[in-house]
Amino acid sequence: MAKILVSGAIANKPASGGEAWVRMSWVLGLGRLGHEVCFVEQIESAHCLDAQGRPVALGESLNRRSFESTMASLAPACPAALLCDDGRSGVGCGKEEIVEWARGADLLVNISGHLELESIKTGPRRRAYVDVDPGFTQIWAADGAGARLEGHDTYFTVGENIGTPACAIPTGGLDWLPLPPPVTLADWPPAPAPGGDRFTTVATWRSPLGALSLEGVDFEGKHHQWRRLVELPRRSPQQFEIALQIHPGDDADRAALEAGGWRLVDPVAAAGTPQAFRSYVRGSAAEFSVAHPVYVETASGWLSDRTLRYLASGRPALVQDTGIAGRYPVGEGLLTFRTLEEAVAGAEAIAADYEAHSKAARALAETYFDSDLVLRRFLEAAL
Repeated sequence: MAKILVSGAIANKPASGGEAWVRMSWVLGLGRLGHEVCFVEQIESAHCLDAQGRPVALGESLNRRSFESTMASLAPACPAALLCDDGRSGVGCGKEEIVEWARGADLLVNISGHLELESIKTGPRRRAYVDVDPGFTQIWAADGAGARLEGHDTYFTVGENIGTPACAIPTGGLDWLPLPPPVTLADWPPAPAPGGDRFTTVATWRSPLGALSLEGVDFEGKHHQWRRLVELPRRSPQQFEIALQIHPGDDADRAALEAGGWRLVDPVAAAGTPQAFRSYVRGSAAEFSVAHPVYVETASGWLSDRTLRYLASGRPALVQDTGIAGRYPVGEGLLTFRTLEEAVAGAEAIAADYEAHSKAARALAETYFDSDLVLRRFLEAAL
């Protein structure tokens, strides 16, 4: 049994149940394998906000409530700390307790390089960087924009084609090891699909990660991908819904989506907690979603952790092609598209033989994305 310190953003992404699952799947999955796990997160005091987006102290913040409720509901026995600024104040375990825990740890799992406090980061015997924003991470590093890559022994990425001739994302001289997001299957059991043919997803209209360019090529925002598909509900008998975070300044886009037949729902109400997110996914018939252009145009091999939770629940997924066909079977349970016409055809194919696609979706999750399999492979390389 190993002692493993996991670090990532939960409080920093409050009222986002899907983001919480990204980090907690590591905590839960490593615990399932019998390892001793501790979770630590940093947050700047300037990022502490209330439910209305107003600056407040950490103790009064939505960030704190999201952190505490997530840990209490999903991993109540896991020691955890939310440390503010330089670690002098926080929630849960104190900084010195975490420093001591880290000194005895075998491994740090640093998701997106989140942990920067040197007194904690340097404690574990080995340190693994886990990249969940492929393309952004590597291009930021190449531009000197602070991707926090330094100080790690191994590097993993969910952009599984990085480092291969098929992918244009630079490696920065690092050996990026491909690793899909882990899914704790026991938390996502298959269930009979609800009635209807509702395709859903959870999305942010404008990426919070900002603009990106590579060797003179500018990558558009993700919202441009949605704009190209405004006509999809008009071209298909299926229902299409997005739990969409969209700024009031984008009211013209909201109106265009709704006029095109898209149903838009409040993402906080629909998926603001891990439990609500799970209910939203399992209450859907299937997923339909686009990908950020940097994932698509570089053939990154990225597959969303959200999509894998649809698959685990026995919900087929129709997603924009990012070059995953060379790694995973597509066409049954998991379908990809590049054009509006291919999206229409994919939705029709799922609806025409839903039961077969549902069974194939769960089988894909069991075969390729089960946390037991993914994390054993990860530990073999990281330790």
